[in-house]
Amino acid sequence: MPLTNKTPEKDVADLFDRISNKYDSMNNVITLGMHKRWREETMKVLDVKPGATVLDLCCGTGDWSLDLAQAVGANGHVYALDFSADMLEIAKKKVAVAGMTERVTLIQGDAMNLPFDDQMFDRVTIGFGLRNVPDAKQVLQEMQRVTRLEGVVACLETSQPENKVIHKFWSLYFKVVPFMAKMATDHYDDYNYLQQTSKNFLSAHELLHVFNEVGLQPASYRMFFFGAAALHIGFKK
Repeated sequence: MPLTNKTPEKDVADLFDRISNKYDSMNNVITLGMHKRWREETMKVLDVKPGATVLDLCCGTGDWSLDLAQAVGANGHVYALDFSADMLEIAKKKVAVAGMTERVTLIQGDAMNLPFDDQMFDRVTIGFGLRNVPDAKQVLQEMQRVTRLEGVVACLETSQPENKVIHKFWSLYFKVVPFMAKMATDHYDDYNYLQQTSKNFLSAHELLHVFNEVGLQPASYRMFFFGAAALHIGFKK
C-alpha cells in the first residue's frame, strides 16, 4: 500500500503546533459544529464500559479523550497520544479543568510506532488524524496490535461523499476553507494542507478494506452529513 500522506511527519507536527491555539474554533467552522455530534454517535457505538482502559490516538486538544474519560469512570483510564507538543499543552489544561488528571495520561508519541505492549486496551480510537500519518495501514496495524481480544477500534475521519452531485458541493466548500482560515488565523497554507489531505485520503470503502486487511474483522462503516465524514468500526476477534 502506498503512503497515504507524503508530507514529512515533522512538518505535520510543526503545522499542528502553529495552529493549535485556533484549532478548536476552526474545527467548529470547518465541520459546521457537527464534529461534536459525530463523536456522540461514535461513543454510542463504542459502548465504553466503566473500568475500561482506552487509547485515544492523535488526540489533539483532548476533546474526545475527555469524553472517553467520562465513560471509563473512576476505575478506568485513558491514554491520549499525539505528536504535537502544543496541542498536548492545550489538552493538559482541559484535562486539569475537567478534574481528570488522575484518569487521563497524555503522551507525546508516534501513532506509527506505539509505545505500548500487545493487547493493552479495550478500545482504541483515532479522530481526524489517520489522514495525517504517513501510512494509515501501519497505524491500523498498531491499533490492532494493542487492542485486546474482543476489543474495538474506531476511526472517525473526514471522507468523500459518494453522490456525485453532493461531491461537487463538498469539493467547492473545501476550496473555500483555506480562505476562511486566512481571515480567522492567517494560516492559509496550513489549512490548505488540511483540505488537501481530506481530498486525497482513502475513500470510506477503501479504508474498510484496510481494516479487514489488518485483521479488524468484522468491520463496517457509516457516513455522516452526506458522506463528509465516516466512522469505521473494527473488532479484534
